[in-house]
Amino acid sequence: MSKSRREIPIVSHPIIETHFHLDMLKNLSRTEIVEKSLHHNIEKMITISTNPNNLDEVITISETFPQIYCTQGLHPHEGKEWNQDVRAHVIRNLSNIKNKKIVAVGEIGLDYYYSKSPHDEQIVAFEEQLQIAIDFNLPVVIHSRDADEDTISTLKKYSPQMKRKGVIHSFTSGLDLARFALEEGFFLGFNGIITFKNAENVRDALRITPLERILLETDSPFLTPDPYRGVENAPYYLPFVAQKVADVKEVTLETILKTTYQNAHNLFHF
Repeated sequence: MSKSRREIPIVSHPIIETHFHLDMLKNLSRTEIVEKSLHHNIEKMITISTNPNNLDEVITISETFPQIYCTQGLHPHEGKEWNQDVRAHVIRNLSNIKNKKIVAVGEIGLDYYYSKSPHDEQIVAFEEQLQIAIDFNLPVVIHSRDADEDTISTLKKYSPQMKRKGVIHSFTSGLDLARFALEEGFFLGFNGIITFKNAENVRDALRITPLERILLETDSPFLTPDPYRGVENAPYYLPFVAQKVADVKEVTLETILKTTYQNAHNLFHF
């Protein structure tokens, strides 16, 4: 194996994958992905709901694999699909006592980079899903891209009512949103982007984030970290993310592994 494709480390302390999309991974079977992740000491994984069609699927996945948990929510790209039927679907799933492995409402938020849904419809979906999280006392998994101002203004309205807050996942936003989220008690999620050469802004956000507010994720199948860029991402690449976080924060890898593991438990209540 070439140096650029060095072996994936098997870390000494378990890692929790706080954000990936198992239903979107194609290179290996779901069982193979889970088994390979467990081999690399990825102990628990959260597969994320994004659209009306996978609300039930992520629950089924979580029930199939003991190590996998899930969320309920619509991605901002799907904001135009948010309606009372979908809202009722989410609430019904959250209300079902059999669905014990749902740990958050998400992936919700705002995306003005692609604007696949009108901004006003994204905001309505975001606000209504924040209220659902409040009603069920669940944390939220937030996507925010090129929408810092509206993300902040929306969270200002709902954060005071949220007992468990949540995470701004795949953090690539400005330092104003980072500081606001941290002051409000949110976590920031970091993934393979921090290994990219042109992502100094993300490393700057990581530098101001206390260790106790950092979560590790892959957002796979997207955003594969160096040295595996160009191939489909998966939870078993998390050791590269963890090592880069340690390097940027100038602490040991063991410190990052132990702290982020506890952080994930603190937020998601596994």
